[in-house]
Amino acid sequence: MNTGFVGARSPLSPDEVKKLLEKLATEDSYYFVRSPHAVSGICMKLPEEFFPGFEGQMFNADRELRWKKQGSAYQALLLSRVEVDLEGFEPLDKDCEWQICDRAAYFHRLDEPKFPKTFVYKGEKNQKIVSNNISIGQRYFQEKRTATVHFVALTVRSIND
Repeated sequence: MNTGFVGARSPLSPDEVKKLLEKLATEDSYYFVRSPHAVSGICMKLPEEFFPGFEGQMFNADRELRWKKQGSAYQALLLSRVEVDLEGFEPLDKDCEWQICDRAAYFHRLDEPKFPKTFVYKGEKNQKIVSNNISIGQRYFQEKRTATVHFVALTVRSIND
């Protein structure tokens, strides 16, 4: 198993969340934003009509950034497989060593009853795309000492995985 980083930062303004997303995003990043009344679906471009929303996540092959509204500000959680040098992010537990393990992920069918308006996958130009064309996996963040999985992050997998 490889080692990872789990860190948090708060409070953040919506502008600070957006700057973080711009700094951490790669060409192969995906977004998922939730508001009390709707979800964006998995999108290749940050859905401005939903942002910043109540909460959301941006993920790519290296990391997942989650944000959630707490009162009038936001808090962020970073789950990363690479070393991170970001101002304001503190390790969740300084004494904890995180091990990571990547696994496959499976999509819900578009007509899954859990999503009353169906689930949407959008490309870079906001067009609907087929979920089979998205190579997404999951990354487990396990505390080495107790072998407990505390987080499961979404990740982008390469075609060779």
